[in-house]
Amino acid sequence: MKSCVLAYSGGLDTSVILGWLQDQGYEVHAVYVDLGQPCEDRAATLKKAQDAGAKSARIVDVREELCRDFAFPVLSWQAKYESIYLLGTSIARPLISKVMLEVAREVGATAYAHGATGKGNDQCRFQLAAEALDPSIEMIAPWRIKEFRDLFPGRTELIAYCEEKGIPVKASSAKPYSSDENVLHISYEAGQLEDLTVNGVELVDFGMTVSPQAAPDNPEEVTIDFEAGVPIALNGKKVSALEMVESLNEIGGRNGIGRIDMIENRFVGMKSRGVYEAPGMTVLYDALLNIEQLTLDRDLVRLRDKLAVEVSEMVYYGFWYTPKFDALLAFINEARKPVTGSVTLQLYKGNIIVSSRQSPNSLYDEEIATMEGGGSYNQDDAEGFLRIHGLPSRVQGRVSPRPY
Repeated sequence: MKSCVLAYSGGLDTSVILGWLQDQGYEVHAVYVDLGQPCEDRAATLKKAQDAGAKSARIVDVREELCRDFAFPVLSWQAKYESIYLLGTSIARPLISKVMLEVAREVGATAYAHGATGKGNDQCRFQLAAEALDPSIEMIAPWRIKEFRDLFPGRTELIAYCEEKGIPVKASSAKPYSSDENVLHISYEAGQLEDLTVNGVELVDFGMTVSPQAAPDNPEEVTIDFEAGVPIALNGKKVSALEMVESLNEIGGRNGIGRIDMIENRFVGMKSRGVYEAPGMTVLYDALLNIEQLTLDRDLVRLRDKLAVEVSEMVYYGFWYTPKFDALLAFINEARKPVTGSVTLQLYKGNIIVSSRQSPNSLYDEEIATMEGGGSYNQDDAEGFLRIHGLPSRVQGRVSPRPY
């Protein structure tokens, strides 16, 4: 019998896919990859998969790994897709594929199935990651198979199939959009959000953040310590990567931090609208930037920022497991070594205000920077500096005078 692993959520789509794969002659191993998404009863989710005929069902908790090994390296790049999106969904997908292949190897499965649609980015991220790690794996994406779409043209047919197979389906409240959550963020898209005349921030029932208007009237201070570009302590207490993100989600969320509404370019070519909230990661991006400003050389930062555009696109598109990305990770691991220090921020009604920052590796020298008299900077040096830099302009001005 053919055997496959299924990225299983327990929702309607993957419940149907589990049954359909068995109809196609597959032995199915259901894998719930725990990224911090809400699940009312994980034991019930596993039992549902087993009752539906899964050969095995398991939960793999990768929340710490997601924060430590995937989100924090992207954070060190200050990588934001199209200058704004913190890549919370994108970052998680290569980790899901890694877990799925580990389980496939354990159970002897030769195929990997998922419920991503043929119009979105996730199909790309799942498949590109999986095939890079195991080129022999068979990828099964039912929503890209015409026979599957013909069989299930809508929600009614999906529910009817579950009823026929005795698969319990919990009626969900019909929200006017879809959402996807992990410990890094929540994304909202589709439905009424596809109408650009609709105010997305007013439509969405946000799960991590209060609105800036409803946030407390007094600022809340938070202190974050970094070591070699990695956040290691919060308000003076050493914490794990997961604890850091979860705690800042709570702190940033109650202060209205981290909401965005954007039009983005999907990898498959279309523009789409996404509404996101990422309170903890938004605070970390800002905090790290303040320590980088103290500790990193100007030219190094300029190079990092140029390459950060490449990094954000590679993460968004799904090219995590590539030689190019390996080299970029090696670069940032070297570049971030001096980024050690502490920053205190005030969070106030959606705003992040720096209170103080310090670092043992600070390149800021008050004796040089001071605008007061004295100091260690010799202003006479500026004359030669400007004469050298102005030489091309003076020559050009003599050859081709500009009207003024």
